[in-house]
Amino acid sequence: MDFSLTDEQNELVKTLHAVLGRHAGSAAVRQGAASELGYDKELWRLLAEEIGVASLAIPEEYGGAGCSWIETGLSLEVLGYHLAPSPLLASGVLATATLLESGDADAKERLLPGIAEGSSIATLAWANRQGQWGTTSSDIAATHHEQWTLNGTATLVLDGQYADTVLAVASTPAGIGIFEVLDTQSIDRVHTPAMDTTLSFATLHFENIAARPLLLDAAETLERIRDIALVARACLQAGTARRGLDMTVEYSTQRVQFGRQIGSFQALKHRMADMLVQVETSRTAAWAASWSAGTGAADLPERAASAAAWCSDALDHIASECVQLHGGIAITWEHDAQLLFKRAHATAQLFGQARYHRQRLATLVGIRAA
Repeated sequence: MDFSLTDEQNELVKTLHAVLGRHAGSAAVRQGAASELGYDKELWRLLAEEIGVASLAIPEEYGGAGCSWIETGLSLEVLGYHLAPSPLLASGVLATATLLESGDADAKERLLPGIAEGSSIATLAWANRQGQWGTTSSDIAATHHEQWTLNGTATLVLDGQYADTVLAVASTPAGIGIFEVLDTQSIDRVHTPAMDTTLSFATLHFENIAARPLLLDAAETLERIRDIALVARACLQAGTARRGLDMTVEYSTQRVQFGRQIGSFQALKHRMADMLVQVETSRTAAWAASWSAGTGAADLPERAASAAAWCSDALDHIASECVQLHGGIAITWEHDAQLLFKRAHATAQLFGQARYHRQRLATLVGIRAA
């Protein structure tokens, strides 16, 4: 396994940092998070149309760049660093992975080109009322008479307030299935405030909503989609962790106490060194999981569970240290440390907590060893 980046991947990262550095400062973040869309529309246009971030994992035959989940992970890492809100996690990862893994040729031909160019925002209704990923049942029920219809409620739908393409996990008499919602205008959508204001969630209520099945026996497929989502989350967290370290180191060179820069105190040097270890190991775990997702490796479940647990815990630690080492300014709305803290706690709950994934990893390793 080679973790070194190609020239093209390095150029992608460099370009994204340049664009986000100009357009995604803290003021832009707050403006985008507070807007009706939940993100900066012009920034998303630049990212989707000029850089192609939404198209990276989509094959060329569907209008995509034909890259892999590795490049998408790198993009999310940079977005995480700049704390920039965008539909990439929902549209470019969740919905895209669902369409690709479902194997429905018609849906891929119709929906993926719009997602790839960024003109269509898609999402997946995956969570039950407890906010858990259901691979055996869902709070949405799909029934079939003259056509398939959906009834029920989905919570924590990323960008569900404004997505024009909605996919849904639903229970059927034969088991769990994945559906394309045909009448998206009839969905009752309720915005759900989030601790992390750079993430947009909605609760979707379905009442006899027409739908088309993409895959009816979908339990195994949903496991892989979840693993891809966990990889994406880990990359986002790894980028945010790096931002926390950089913010703290920079502040330690500016803040003077007892006539010295606080970064010169040995105790604080040790704490920032520990933060660096957390950052580098998080990036390693996230990149390893991205490699498995991008190459179709058999160890994706283990890599995804490992990255999910490690990156969540690491970002939680770094966010806490960032706040403490900044002092009082870190708990004010004007400083980005509060965004880092909220990102850490919000993403730690998304797609399952760290302790769940550690338990899952132990089970997976035990099965493989046996």
